[in-house]
Amino acid sequence: MTTRRSVLLSLAALSALAPVIGADPAAAQAAKAEELAVPGPLGDVWLGKEDAKVTIIEYASMTCPHCANFHEKIFPVLKEKYIDTGKVRFTLREFPFDPLATAAFMLARCNGNDKYYAMVDLLFAQQKAWSTAQKPAEALLATVRQAGFTQESFEACLKNQSIYDAVNSVRERGDKTFGVDSTPTFFINGQKSSGSLSVEELDKILSPLVGG
Repeated sequence: MTTRRSVLLSLAALSALAPVIGADPAAAQAAKAEELAVPGPLGDVWLGKEDAKVTIIEYASMTCPHCANFHEKIFPVLKEKYIDTGKVRFTLREFPFDPLATAAFMLARCNGNDKYYAMVDLLFAQQKAWSTAQKPAEALLATVRQAGFTQESFEACLKNQSIYDAVNSVRERGDKTFGVDSTPTFFINGQKSSGSLSVEELDKILSPLVGG
């Protein structure tokens, strides 16, 4: 069983680790709105109006290049055109594929939910620098120092068992209950869409739902 201590140990020797996660095919097709609405132990961090016509839940891994590409290039358009205008409500949920992604999500949560998306943006923007480094722990620390972490707060966060368990419980529920088996995966008003979406693809999906 992986524990908080092995997160730090795994980072020291980590290169590229992607465990196989067995999805339930039946769950992939029909995610009930009331089940999807249940947040993880740390809560969902929502952007957008609570009464928006469309709800988007994204499951992502911090070490996923496609997720980074979406958040760097596509998400700003989604936010400006749909979220900031009150048409879409959005949240990002943790689906780490490896210990390094788990650590990154833990750090995003340790910095407080009010800074969650700022941390997510920072980690995705500099993903290549820390996710492919020969010494990933050092590279990850160097990245989050920009957000105010110290060596001490970095290590304290990665030893926090409750945050570790919470992050992984979101991943496990996404796998077992909703059939998430790749990232990014989106649930748009409950309908599952796997893989990164282009601006054009988002427009095609969202325009009818928000009324043009």
